[in-house]
Amino acid sequence: MENDYRRMKEVIRIDDLKRLESGKDRTDVAKIITGVRRCGKSTLMLQFIRRLKELGADDGHIFYLNMEDEKAEDIKDYKDLNRLIRASVPHDERIYVLLDEIQRVEAWERTLNALMVGYDADVYVTGSNAFLLSSELSTFISGRYVEIDILPLSFKEYIEAHGVDERHDMDARFEDYLKKGSMPMIDPDSDERFRRDHLTGICNTVLTKDVTARNSMIDVSTAYRIMKFLFSNIGNITSGRSIAKELSINHATVDKYLKSIEEAYLFYRINRFDIVGKKHLNTREKYYAVDTGVRNAYLGTSKGDDLGRLLENVVYLELRRRGYSVSVGSYMDTEIDFTAEKDDRRDYFQVSMTVMQDDTYDREVRSLSSIRDSHPKTILTLDKVKRQPPDGIAHINVIDWLLSG
Repeated sequence: MENDYRRMKEVIRIDDLKRLESGKDRTDVAKIITGVRRCGKSTLMLQFIRRLKELGADDGHIFYLNMEDEKAEDIKDYKDLNRLIRASVPHDERIYVLLDEIQRVEAWERTLNALMVGYDADVYVTGSNAFLLSSELSTFISGRYVEIDILPLSFKEYIEAHGVDERHDMDARFEDYLKKGSMPMIDPDSDERFRRDHLTGICNTVLTKDVTARNSMIDVSTAYRIMKFLFSNIGNITSGRSIAKELSINHATVDKYLKSIEEAYLFYRINRFDIVGKKHLNTREKYYAVDTGVRNAYLGTSKGDDLGRLLENVVYLELRRRGYSVSVGSYMDTEIDFTAEKDDRRDYFQVSMTVMQDDTYDREVRSLSSIRDSHPKTILTLDKVKRQPPDGIAHINVIDWLLSG
C-alpha cells in the first residue's frame, strides 16, 4: 500500500445545512442536533458558522464552544458555562450560540433556558445521546426546541468525498459503502486493519461514554453481548423477549439495555405497521445499525459479507435521511420490507440483491401486489437490467435511487 494519506474532500452537508438555516433567527426555538458520535455533527456546526458569516453575522456575535475541547475543561456545570457566555457576547444584540457535545455539562438545559429568556440568542447545540431530549429538558424548554437528527454520509455524499476513478468505479464504491460504512472520517482506501480498529474504537467509545457511563447499573460486558446480538440480526424480527431467551438475561434487564443503546444512536428500532388496520404494532420489531461499517468491523469479515442485510440497512437509513417515518409493513400474512410515510405520502419498498431469478421476482411482486391501495410501490435491487412489474410497481436500481435523493 502506498504511504499516501490523502486528505479526503470535505463534504458540505447541504440538506442538513438547509434544515439548520430554516430555523435561523428563530430565537424562540433551540435547535438540538443529535446523532451517534463521529457522524459529522461538529463538522456540520462549523459549516453552519461559515454560513452564518456569509449571511452577515460577525465573529463578535457568534459564540462557539466544543465541550470536548481543552478550552472547556474548566466548565463543570451550567453556572460555569453561563459565566463564560456572559463575558463573551453582547447582551442587547442578536447573538448566535453554538454548543457542541453539550451533554458533558451538568444541568446544561438551564443554560439554554437562560439564553432563551435573558438574551436575544439563536441557539444550536449538539449531543450524542437521546437523553438530551429527556423530561429534564422538556421541563425547562418545553415546546421550545426542535430535534435535527444527523446520520453518517449518504451514498451521494460518500461519492463526493471519495470520488470514482479507474480503480474505483461506481459499483466498487457502493460495495465499499456497504462493507466499510459511511462514517465521515473513514477512508475506504486506507489499511484494512487500521480502518477496522478505528471503527471498533468508535463503537467502544459510544458504549463507554454514552451507554454505560450514564447508568451505573449497566454492565459493560452485558451491553456488548446485546449489541453483538443486534449487529448479528439487523433486519430480522427481534424483541427484548427473544434476546433475553437467547442470551439467558432477564427480560426487564434487556429492555433497559436496549433503551440505552438506542439512546446512543447505535441502533434504530422500527415497529410493524398494520396496512389494513392503519395502525402501528408494538410487537415483532426490527433493528438497523447506524452504520454498516461499524457493524462489520465489530462482527468480522464473515458476517460483513451478508450483503443482502447490509443493503436493507442502507435503504432504511436513506429513508430516514429523506424524512420518512419507517415501519415494517404487515398485510394479512405478507410482510413488506418498509412502509415509509411523510406528510400525506406513503411508499412501499421491497429490497433484494436481485430479482433476475423468477422465483425471487415473483415473491417480491406478489408481496407488493397484495396491497390493495394506490400508493407507490418499489422494488430496489442491484440489477442493471430492469424487469417490468405489473402496473403500480417500479423496479429501480438501488444505486440510481440513492444518487437521486
